[in-house]
Amino acid sequence: MNVLIIEDERSLAREVDIFLTNNNYVCEVAYNGRTASEKISVNLYDFILIDLGLPDYEGLDLLKEAKASNPEAACIILTARAEVNDRITGLDLGADDYVPKPFSLLELQSRMQAITRRKFGLKHNTVALGDFQINLTERIISYEGNVVTTITKKEFDLIAYMLLHKNRTLTRTQLSEHIWGSVVNDDYDSNYIDAHIKNIRKKLNAFAPPNWLETVRGLGYKIVANN
Repeated sequence: MNVLIIEDERSLAREVDIFLTNNNYVCEVAYNGRTASEKISVNLYDFILIDLGLPDYEGLDLLKEAKASNPEAACIILTARAEVNDRITGLDLGADDYVPKPFSLLELQSRMQAITRRKFGLKHNTVALGDFQINLTERIISYEGNVVTTITKKEFDLIAYMLLHKNRTLTRTQLSEHIWGSVVNDDYDSNYIDAHIKNIRKKLNAFAPPNWLETVRGLGYKIVANN
């Protein structure tokens, strides 16, 4: 999932960036409010982490911009400010959570996962698709208890992202932007997604046909799920 980290303390920003990237998020970093405002206005994100104590910008104003330009993004306030009024104002403006500094990176990840479950209506981290089990936390696909070991990281990313948007058709461009970054290069080849989907089906077919993974002709792909 795409994450924008807005933090002027560069060492902390890099620490969060490295941690989340290692945990399969696609991250961008803005070290000041002006850069963050520009990114928010042109890119779409799944998470926006906002430091309120920016030297050149009021963090709460960035939160307003984020909610206006990225209404579906989950916003988490990261700040050393202890005043209760700041927390209340941020939540009233639409922030999804508030994490005071200093914070544990594992706690931040846990809060992001909890927001994702709420946002997409998932009661658990494991979702059943036919006889397949998709564990979004452990990043494992299994069939009747047998782990599908041939699925690559990017192939799992595609399945997980479509699962979060189950029963919704996602275009090839949407899949590319959210899996490989917020901006698609001019030389982007839409067949790249098709090749990944073909490989996924081939690998899963070794266990059972993944009938829940559908092609929407002329548009893209979707996962059909009832749970």
